Amino acid sequence: MSATNRFPHFREESEFIRQGLELVAGVDEAGRGALAGPVVAGAVILGRQRKSGWLKDIRDSKLLPLEAREELYKAITMDALSYGAGVVSHAYIDKNGIVPATRLAMRLAVAELTPGPQALIIDFLRLPEIPLPQKGIIDGDALCVSIACASIIAKVTRDRLMRRLGERFSDYHLAGHKGYGTAEHLERLNVHGPCCIHRRTFAPVFNLRTLL
Repeated sequence: MSATNRFPHFREESEFIRQGLELVAGVDEAGRGALAGPVVAGAVILGRQRKSGWLKDIRDSKLLPLEAREELYKAITMDALSYGAGVVSHAYIDKNGIVPATRLAMRLAVAELTPGPQALIIDFLRLPEIPLPQKGIIDGDALCVSIACASIIAKVTRDRLMRRLGERFSDYHLAGHKGYGTAEHLERLNVHGPCCIHRRTFAPVFNLRTLL
C-alpha cells in the first residue's frame, strides 16, 4: 500500500513518548518545489489532544481540498499544545539553495513553539543544528499525524502569503497556482518574464531569463 493510501498514525510520536519525551513536534514544509515565493515550514506539538474529533480528518495537506485545509488549520491552531511557522524568502533560496532554506524555515518554525519540543519528527529531513532527538521520515506527512498537522500549517500559511503576493503581482495569477510550475504559470512567465519574487536559480526561470 502506498503512503498516500494510508491514514496517518501516532506510532512515531508514541515511540518517543515511551522514552519519556512527551513533547514531540511534527515538522514539514510547503513550497519547496515552487518557482516563486518563499518556502514555509510548520511545526506542531499535539500533546494530549489525541482524542479531538478533527484528528480523524487529518491527512497530508496535498491530499486535502482548500476548505478542509482551512478548517483543519483552525482546529490545529485552537487545540494543539503548540504550533509555529517559519518563512524563508526566495532571495535566501537563490543565494543558499532550497535545502538549506528549507532547513532554516523548519528551524524558525520550531523556534516558535511554546512550550518547546523535546523531540522532533520531520518529513524526510533532519535538523542537525537542533540538539534534540529527532527522526526524518520519508512520506512523513502521509504517515505521521503530527507531521501531517505541520504540513497543513505550512500549506495554509504559504497559500495565504501567495494570495497576497498575487494581488501585488497580478500578471502571474499567483492565487491560482501559488507559484508552482503549472502550464498557466509558465505561460505567464513566457509573456511577462520573471518578477522580483521568482526564484532565479530554478531551471524554468533561469532558462527563461537567459533567453530574454
